[in-house]
Amino acid sequence: MSWRLAGLALAAAMAAGSAVAQTSPIFADPPQDSAHPARMEVVHIPTHGVKINGVFYLAAGAGPHPTMVFFHGMPGNEQNLDLAQAARRTGWNVLTLHYRGSWGSPGTYSYRHLIEDGVAVLAFVRAPATAAAFGVDVHRIVLAGHSSGGFVAVNTAVRAAPVQGLVLVSGTDDAGEALAAKASPDSWRKFVKDGYDGLETLVGCTPVGLAQQLLPHGKDWTFAAAAPKLRGVPLLVITSDDGFAPEGDALAAAVGKLGGPAPKTVHFATDHPYSDRRIALQQTLADWLVATVH
Repeated sequence: MSWRLAGLALAAAMAAGSAVAQTSPIFADPPQDSAHPARMEVVHIPTHGVKINGVFYLAAGAGPHPTMVFFHGMPGNEQNLDLAQAARRTGWNVLTLHYRGSWGSPGTYSYRHLIEDGVAVLAFVRAPATAAAFGVDVHRIVLAGHSSGGFVAVNTAVRAAPVQGLVLVSGTDDAGEALAAKASPDSWRKFVKDGYDGLETLVGCTPVGLAQQLLPHGKDWTFAAAAPKLRGVPLLVITSDDGFAPEGDALAAAVGKLGGPAPKTVHFATDHPYSDRRIALQQTLADWLVATVH
């Protein structure tokens, strides 16, 4: 009898797990809305005299919808579009983009342009014409970034406040790294060599040139400089075994000391692009968006 009861309990647990999986936005498509279907729109975002390329993943329903802007890293081989799709299935719009001088967007690629483009993109999302055309709830906007995209998200958030949330996926404190690396010639050479490979998709930049751009403005662009300005901003910091975890953890700790909502930190034992933890990464993001931004 005990074996039979155990079998029934196991079957019930499996059925419950299957039901959860079938209703989770990570594994299940949302109901279709013929009047206001989910869709994808190409957009061209004005920034400092040019228009950069973007794609809006728009949620089903009349809206307005909470909206996330996702900044890719450098050079951006991992676009994290599965995260955009997962967020859309939870009812969020998601805007992805390519900075000036990257992946076909006009202009030249530089750290200053990254920050300027981030601010311009947020202004575009908040504009009444954009909000009306794409169903954006301008009072529920979250910035997210992977790798150097985290640098962009943080520096955009503090220059174009307020935002209703900030997500870092292995976000890198590029300016803080540069200042630390300048302590010795060997550490500087290693920083340049390890930090700036695969730049063939970027226009108008070199590894040494990019690294040197950080030094004159470094203290203004570091996570440490940004932290006091992030008081009250809900923060999700996701880290991996890529060596950048201390940078995200330090930001979370600094923001946590300021009061307001406690930052959430999640660590995955995986590589920088989260190659074998994509489902878990999607679930973590979707759960946080639903629980945090109302």
